[in-house]
Amino acid sequence: MGIAASLAEICAVYPTAGGVYYWSAMLSTPKYRPIASWITGWLTLVGNWTVTLSIAFSTGQLFLSGVSIFQEDFVANTWQTVLMFWGVMAMCTGVNVFFSKHLNLLNTICMIWTAAAVIIIMVVLLATARHRNTAEYVFAHYDPTASGYPSGWSFFVGLLQAAYTLTGYGMVASLCEEVQNPEKEVPKAMVLSVFMAGLTGVAYLVPLLFVLPEVKAILSVANGQPIGMIFTTVTGSKAGGMGLLILVLVVALFAGTGALTAASRCTFAFARDGAIPGSRYWSQYNYKLNVPLNGLLLSSAICCLLGLIYFGSTAAFQSFVGVATICLSTSYGFPILVNILNRRVAVKNSSFSLGKFGYAINIATVTWIILSVVLFCMPVSIPVTAAGMNYASVVFMGFAGISVVWYAVRGRKTFNGPEEVVIDGESRSIDEEAGREKSRQ
Repeated sequence: MGIAASLAEICAVYPTAGGVYYWSAMLSTPKYRPIASWITGWLTLVGNWTVTLSIAFSTGQLFLSGVSIFQEDFVANTWQTVLMFWGVMAMCTGVNVFFSKHLNLLNTICMIWTAAAVIIIMVVLLATARHRNTAEYVFAHYDPTASGYPSGWSFFVGLLQAAYTLTGYGMVASLCEEVQNPEKEVPKAMVLSVFMAGLTGVAYLVPLLFVLPEVKAILSVANGQPIGMIFTTVTGSKAGGMGLLILVLVVALFAGTGALTAASRCTFAFARDGAIPGSRYWSQYNYKLNVPLNGLLLSSAICCLLGLIYFGSTAAFQSFVGVATICLSTSYGFPILVNILNRRVAVKNSSFSLGKFGYAINIATVTWIILSVVLFCMPVSIPVTAAGMNYASVVFMGFAGISVVWYAVRGRKTFNGPEEVVIDGESRSIDEEAGREKSRQ
């Protein structure tokens, strides 16, 4: 919530769909503007790629968990998992390529389907469950022994999944060019999105915890996706378990398609500014299909290649989630840090001002992001093996290395950051808008 509020305060001053990429440039001095937007842009780009990767990979695992509902001795091997993941990526890519004109309709259907799925799943589980846990178990039971970490550290490492599900609030800035009074409405939406996501999560998880089977049985599920087993056990029916799993699978496919859409647009925009190797090719737009086809295919290919990590680590999904959360969180933290270093001058007249608590909230936010980078690179459990290692740090540093090398080779000579920004429906240069804001201060 602190990160969302800090970004909302900045968004109220610079209501642009470019989000953190543009805010970092706007808040920086002309000298450091290119490097600030370069760092933020790469973090956002890799974050979008790995969000798509993590959603598609988990969806592939969900498909395979459906097989184990009817064949209890079925355990998917590494190749089967990777091939299923590639199949999901192919579906999401196909929808983006051939149905790009209908993406808004698909998003509407997704929202309706998701809301209906949550209600149906909760009603069915509560109605069919023969076993119910006590309120004490649901709200007070805490068992960190499975991780092997000390109790407190285990709690913080376990925050990864919650942090991952709440990383989308920065993307709300994309609405700035589509709503009236974006300097007021979008910051509110940014903060409310976190609140509503948390509320929805609690509404989904609490009933599920009341009917949850034995934790040992859940942890023993071979493919790491126990939701199918939970549905089958609680309903007492394989058909019922599969029916509920299908509801989740459709939601996951919608989410994967939407994530790839965002990743391809991010790739296209960043390539257009000359920040990616081969930018001239990746920034081409296919007007016949009405889609940035090359950027879309690049995003899909990178996700497919990163999926090969699963051959070396069965905890690959944890790595993908970790990289996505780290990259997006740090991309959000960068403009907040620049704002602090500038003594919050740019936001002193913000319509969504944090007031006298601004410094405290901003500093706490940046501190948490720094801590989370360490936390979310930690293995799921100890002792650590090569197969159980969390390779989030390896992926993160790999992309960081590519970014640094490309900046040294070409970026420092040609990259100037975003050239234009659209605010209040008017296209302005970054320097022009920065000058206007400085005069208002």
